[in-house]
Amino acid sequence: MKKSFASDNWSGVCPEIMDSLTQVNAGHVAAYGELEEPFTQAAEKKFKKYFGENSRVFFVYNGTAANVLAIGHLLKSYQAVVAAHSAHINEDECGAPEKFTGSKILEIETEDGKIKPEQIKPFLNSIGFQHHVQPKVISISQVTEKGTVYTPQEVRNLADFAHQNNMFLHLDGARISNAAVSLGLEFRNFTTNAGVDVLSFGGTKNGMMFGEAVIFLNPELAHDFEYTRKQGMQLHSKMRYIAIQFDRYLTDDLWKKNAEHANKMAKLLAKQLLSIEKLQITRPVDANGVFVIIPQEIISQIKRSYFFHVWDETTSEVRLMCSWDTTEADINGFVEEVKKALR
Repeated sequence: MKKSFASDNWSGVCPEIMDSLTQVNAGHVAAYGELEEPFTQAAEKKFKKYFGENSRVFFVYNGTAANVLAIGHLLKSYQAVVAAHSAHINEDECGAPEKFTGSKILEIETEDGKIKPEQIKPFLNSIGFQHHVQPKVISISQVTEKGTVYTPQEVRNLADFAHQNNMFLHLDGARISNAAVSLGLEFRNFTTNAGVDVLSFGGTKNGMMFGEAVIFLNPELAHDFEYTRKQGMQLHSKMRYIAIQFDRYLTDDLWKKNAEHANKMAKLLAKQLLSIEKLQITRPVDANGVFVIIPQEIISQIKRSYFFHVWDETTSEVRLMCSWDTTEADINGFVEEVKKALR
């Protein structure tokens, strides 16, 4: 099967992570990360190195759970989350945030996937009015679902706005490594140091098999989260299999190596597509995603060889995602397929 440009979730597990899973798969180890289980402790220590000694780390199975549990832990059912309309929690969680938190999502339409404080201000008019939900959490994605990246100052502006209005800032970091590479910065520069309260840290889109980390950068907010995680059915019994992946992922800059490659391949793909007259790149290639308008009549033909998702049916805008294992040969093959379909 040829490589896909559908999602970086379609790629396999990188060799280093697979090796770590094999190495940890021996003997008996305390379950649930309890009794000072060494692999979980080691991974937590690595995260503290990146995000600060005061951060609190909790491992869960997947990104949906990380987002839902992190946000839900901060909310009462009559409170609301403010997010971009395109945000994963709004469009791609099958209503899980609403079902499990009982809270409403207040959507903001955006051109580039990023929200700004002035767009949130109208929701503040509901504060203190008992007939309206009360805005409490701002949730942003880094990288956004439209392939853009927040600068540290943009994150800081949102954090300051949140805190000035008795709100919290959550960051969905499913592609946080790609964002860090794009910015050329360490994680803490646009998270801990920028005022983010809680972070969903993902690695599955960048070479891991499974697992996500909920990281409270404001440690006071982590109170009793272990019970939220357990009640939310996300306490993994064989915790070592999540922990060892993150331990290896954060060792020797593996996260950076994988993300640098994916981002580089996206730039190369965009460059080659730009040379084709009938195509139009629609968004900045900040990370590992390329958004391009392809003539509608050839999309189905190309998808027979290389699968990808149509982002906007009305304009024939498609999204092409590069992964840690995307090669130049994959890109050349895709571009040739496009050219062949256009002949």
